[in-house]
Amino acid sequence: MRMRGACLGVVVSASVFLTACSSIGPATLPRDRFDYSSAIAESWKHQALLNIVKLRYMDPPIFVDVANIVSGYQLQTTLQAGGTVSADPSSLPTMGSFFNAGAQATYIDRPTITYTPLTGDQYIRGIMTPIRPEQIFSSILAGWPADVILFSSVDSLNGLTNQSFGRVVYRAADPKFIRILEILRKLQLSGALGFRIKENKEKQMTNVVFFRQHGLSEEDAELAREARELLNLDPAEHDFHLVFGPTASSRREIAVQTRSLIQIMSEVGGQADIPELHITEGRATPGLAQYTGEKKTIRFFGIHSSTDKAKDAYLTVRYRDHWFWIDDRDLKSKQAFAFLLLIFALADTGEKRALPLITIPAQ
Repeated sequence: MRMRGACLGVVVSASVFLTACSSIGPATLPRDRFDYSSAIAESWKHQALLNIVKLRYMDPPIFVDVANIVSGYQLQTTLQAGGTVSADPSSLPTMGSFFNAGAQATYIDRPTITYTPLTGDQYIRGIMTPIRPEQIFSSILAGWPADVILFSSVDSLNGLTNQSFGRVVYRAADPKFIRILEILRKLQLSGALGFRIKENKEKQMTNVVFFRQHGLSEEDAELAREARELLNLDPAEHDFHLVFGPTASSRREIAVQTRSLIQIMSEVGGQADIPELHITEGRATPGLAQYTGEKKTIRFFGIHSSTDKAKDAYLTVRYRDHWFWIDDRDLKSKQAFAFLLLIFALADTGEKRALPLITIPAQ
């Protein structure tokens, strides 16, 4: 009886254990959301940095999106029990009594990930179309540094030209353009620079950049005056219409010639440290390092290269037997790269393919 009671206890304990482990779905949700979101974010950063470097080598950028993730789990449990108990106590020495109990569990984790290469007319227009000026100034209003954003995404402000690598010949930045970036950043920090959308009686939307009139310090008032002078704006006005284009049609407009996503990537890639041998051999195009003699060159993005993998890197990719990386201590470059990823989101066409092109089940 003691043996039968002990065996019965083993069976009951195994049943309770297997029953408790049978529901695995809710427990995987927090882990899966964190792990997959982190993995997608890291892969997107690596893909963006790799395409920036490839543009210096005249390789076309290729993007592959994670279209779908199906994480499937399966838990199978089996419980077996059997035995023989002799009813005649005198036969125990010869026949004996025995009892067998067994439990088995099988756990299967089989995610299916679908990748979609980004192609097509809408995607091409998305990376080739200049960003809308209101998107840029909305980012500034949201707290992104004005100097970094304007330097990365704007080709000119009211005729004041930015530096550019995306031409046959390198163009240095207009000193007045560099100065206006410094002024707008200071006015942004003090709250003297603003952006709003106005709606007229015909329900037409107008984007307005304004300099705050009241409560300004003497320094901010002088900076606002200098900004109007540099941009050739009406000194008596405080609100100015934001328009797209190389030049303004009146002194009450701020004309912004923005860049497309592919232009921004090219300009950022121009600041990367490409191995000198690759440039002299004609494998890669010249960049900022080859124009150090130019005056007023500015740099907000640092991409380094080395034959060995950097130990203290924020992000690294391998290309042409070299490592290209961003220093983890370079906050300005990390901030500019985060803004670049934001631009990717702004340029997203939202087009999703109904059928996957590549499906990889991870066994």
